Amino acid sequence: MLRTWRREPDAISSGGTGVFVKQRSEAPADFFGWEAAGLRWLSSVPGGVPCAQVLSVDATSLTLRRLSATAPTSESAFLFGSQLAVTHDAGAAAFGAGPEGWDGPGFFGPLSQPLPMSLRQHRRWGDFYAAERLVPMARLAAPRLDNSTCTAIDAVVTRCRAGDFDDDDPPARLHGDLWSGNVMWTRDGVVLIDPAAHGGHRETDLAMLELFGCPYFDDVITGYQRVRRLKPGWRERVGLHQLFPLLAHVVLFGGSYAGQTHAAARAALDA
Repeated sequence: MLRTWRREPDAISSGGTGVFVKQRSEAPADFFGWEAAGLRWLSSVPGGVPCAQVLSVDATSLTLRRLSATAPTSESAFLFGSQLAVTHDAGAAAFGAGPEGWDGPGFFGPLSQPLPMSLRQHRRWGDFYAAERLVPMARLAAPRLDNSTCTAIDAVVTRCRAGDFDDDDPPARLHGDLWSGNVMWTRDGVVLIDPAAHGGHRETDLAMLELFGCPYFDDVITGYQRVRRLKPGWRERVGLHQLFPLLAHVVLFGGSYAGQTHAAARAALDA
């Protein structure tokens, strides 16, 4: 079982009635502004997945409209998948681009230990994924990885730079941190929270949903493909897209995730 992140009790409070407040005085500059920009950018897509409503934001806190959770269903999962495809199709300025109008830094990971996330823009997805995701995170994770895993990751980076995984799909508008804890099931359907929003490949969000477990995942995929068919072989590329969040888990939580990271790198090379 992969350890989840976010939900730090010292960083989140309920606030008043109907209000949910995330706060941390030690948060990096622009952290909460970054999250608010991502929520607004994602939720601006007509017919896309709704996001938590931003009520106010400052340097040390983010105030959101409170959500009431309910049990997921097959029907709500199908709707979520179809809405997610619409959100992805709204696009981004480039691979790696942050939310429209945002000129600050990007972050990925828990509020207690956010990791820097590059928003440098690229024309090709493989160049972006190699240079701005895999190489920086692998460098941080390297002390906890064995030589064979580092060699496999280097080989994945080489294939990315060579364009082996590029296709004609334009940059998708990604949530960017789409593990199951950031998918809130409500009576009105799924609402997304805690994004690391940027322009990327649509398969990245889907691979992360699968990695961390998502109720009725097959129904999510069915709903997604009702709107936008995925490229042939997408299932074989899941390890490729899971490699970055697994490397982040090694950095944040230790070498217990090294074996899964090695397996994802090998799966990427076999794709």
